[in-house]
Amino acid sequence: MAAPSSTVSLTGVLERIIFFNEENHYTIAELKPDGVKGADATVTITGPLPGVQCGETLQLTGEWTKHAQHGAQFKVATFQSELPSSVYGIRKYLGSGLVPGIGKVYANKIVDAFGTDTFRILSEESGKLRKVEGIGKVRATSIKKAWDEQKTLREVHIFLQTYGVTTSQCVRIVKKWDATAQKIIQAEPYKLAREIDGIGFKTADRLAINLGFANDAPPRLDAGLIYALQTLEEEGHTAYPRGELVTYTANLLETSSDRIEARIDALIKAKDLVQHLPAVAGVADPGPGSPSPATKNAAFLQLPHNDRFERKIAEVVHRLTAVNSGLPAIKIDAAVKWAQDKAGFEFHPLQSTAISHALAHKATILTGGPGTGKTTILRALVDILKAKKVRVTLAAPTGRAAQRLAETTGGFASTIHRLLAFDPARGGFLHNESKPLATDFLIVDESSMLDTRLAAALLQAVPVRAHLLLVGDIDQLPSVGAGNVLKDLIAIGGGVPSPREASLPRGEGTPPPLIPVTRLQFVYRQGKESAIVTTAHAINEGVNSPPPVVSEVAKAQAWSDLNFIAASSAEDCLAKVIELCTTFIPQHFKWFNPITDVQVLAPMHKGVAGVANLNTQLQAALNPAAPVARPSYGRSAGSETRAATGIKTISGEYRAGDKVIQLRNNYDKNLFNGDIGTVVSVDLAKGTLLADFDGERHVFERGELGDTALAYAISIHKSQGSEYPVVIIPLLKGHFMMLQRNLVYTAITRGRKKVFVVGEPAAYGMAVRNAESKTRCTHLREKIMGAAS
Repeated sequence: MAAPSSTVSLTGVLERIIFFNEENHYTIAELKPDGVKGADATVTITGPLPGVQCGETLQLTGEWTKHAQHGAQFKVATFQSELPSSVYGIRKYLGSGLVPGIGKVYANKIVDAFGTDTFRILSEESGKLRKVEGIGKVRATSIKKAWDEQKTLREVHIFLQTYGVTTSQCVRIVKKWDATAQKIIQAEPYKLAREIDGIGFKTADRLAINLGFANDAPPRLDAGLIYALQTLEEEGHTAYPRGELVTYTANLLETSSDRIEARIDALIKAKDLVQHLPAVAGVADPGPGSPSPATKNAAFLQLPHNDRFERKIAEVVHRLTAVNSGLPAIKIDAAVKWAQDKAGFEFHPLQSTAISHALAHKATILTGGPGTGKTTILRALVDILKAKKVRVTLAAPTGRAAQRLAETTGGFASTIHRLLAFDPARGGFLHNESKPLATDFLIVDESSMLDTRLAAALLQAVPVRAHLLLVGDIDQLPSVGAGNVLKDLIAIGGGVPSPREASLPRGEGTPPPLIPVTRLQFVYRQGKESAIVTTAHAINEGVNSPPPVVSEVAKAQAWSDLNFIAASSAEDCLAKVIELCTTFIPQHFKWFNPITDVQVLAPMHKGVAGVANLNTQLQAALNPAAPVARPSYGRSAGSETRAATGIKTISGEYRAGDKVIQLRNNYDKNLFNGDIGTVVSVDLAKGTLLADFDGERHVFERGELGDTALAYAISIHKSQGSEYPVVIIPLLKGHFMMLQRNLVYTAITRGRKKVFVVGEPAAYGMAVRNAESKTRCTHLREKIMGAAS
């Protein structure tokens, strides 16, 4: 059946989809060509085939190729699909499970009843379905609704297939706009970027330009401005100077600054942007009327949701500091002494100060690095509060951080998301301003991870008379989400005093800080006890003092909690990381599971020693596919021995036993960004996998797999708030774009028992010397000071 290597046509019924990549639509499938008879008369087709379904008639152009293993295959260049017209095709199409409510049994019954008229009956006379045995009024209505949705989805997918829109995104579009979807897209293509999760400005822009929208059309400029602020939000900013935003957006859209400037006021008027004019701009302001151009340039612009979140935080800070405490009477000095006696040692003056502040003030902050005594303070504070019958609530952004907080304080702790209790039906948290938490004292650990959105949700739920203590290490990386909440709160709380400043009496008439801050700097865990701790503090001080460097994995000192293994290249680094996981750690630390207890933390995603490749190579080393006998596909006969495949996605393949990470919040599953679990099993026929996250099992459909990734290696940013028994950190000069002091500090402090740095000592030195982290633009400080004045 092979033909010369030139463009030819092929038409037939799609029999079976063997593999489909949701992201780029690459498909391997079996086609039954027209006019070819026999049960075995199928050919293998490969190529991008978005939205196709079994039973459809495909008109293909392309060329025949010869695969070394699988024989002749048809490589698709272009295609057109049609709903099947034959009884065979209709039966195949409906029986594929594509339409909810119609399986193989009912597909056969329906097609037996209506034959080639089936699709017309489903579209125009669905009432006749009730004549089919087993289909009553409810089932007929359900089938009709599902058929209409599938028909709309098909039309939308065909319309959008050339723009890179995935099947799952098309499903979201149809759910949002129903039968009007295509008309809305044609009239307002930029609405896709605003209202459909996962579709960005670039896709909408490509579609709009193809539909004839001009480069400087107001809808494009408006959408571009929103996209620019969204892009800056991904970099951590919740606000941005107007003048800088104009320049940034003009470059992004390749248009003039004047055109961009002209659209900003329109977006402000439409309440799509929020503008904050400077209180003291250092520029001339004409007073009443329109602000001067200089004042405008100095203004900050925000997306409405970021403005709303920051306002909520400011309101809560003001409310907490203005309303009297609801705690019972506590003699603070006596309580601190009682806690000291219970602990069996005398607290450092700053530790006593932190406890006193937390009991005396409604909102306080405690910050400090590893080994500085935060745990002692929290344990003592919880003991005091429990003795006074105070309702104490403990929370942290991640499951691991919550578990650690519970262990150190002896109380129950939960993640913030679980504490606030997301309600899918309402699309928001159960606990909020109207229904606050049932607590008298809320302690939040790892508060450096709080982004503006989560902080606003959490603080709203704090009862008006309750106390709030935020605990965190401000020398770590900032939150993954936008904002700089902990640092902003510390700044308005009077900054971070040094130990000497904290011991000095306050001058007469000096107003107390809005939120008292205690920074712990004295290190208790040091010396031989913890090289991790001493090295982390040396990093913060800019001292380049890594542990002794060894040239081979076998020479690493098993007794030390911190080792540095030199690597001469990215390939050498990768090989040594794998050797640590597969040989050194299993040999020396049999109690550590190399999959669940070892976490590789990489600075970057790309490259030989980046997250993506590390995951591929570590999966192959730690959880290889088992060879199995299976029938071949396509026109080849017989069976062959091949590696057992898991579920394939754009980012790789999932197999039973793999470690996976959740990349986006999924409130329906009660899973959140950064949660790590293990694949229990995969169902290739259904395209689903079952994964266990901290004892809770969840089924992931194929469309949900894009929200997950392999987690043998994760980025250092994703590790925030978590600790792992063993941490391995690849660190190379090739990572120079990410090499910052707070990055390597965060990575090293994630290791609880053992840390192995694998790479170049020069890269470590580059990171330690680079204390400049990107400044995040926010408007939270101004809002708080405005609310408090």
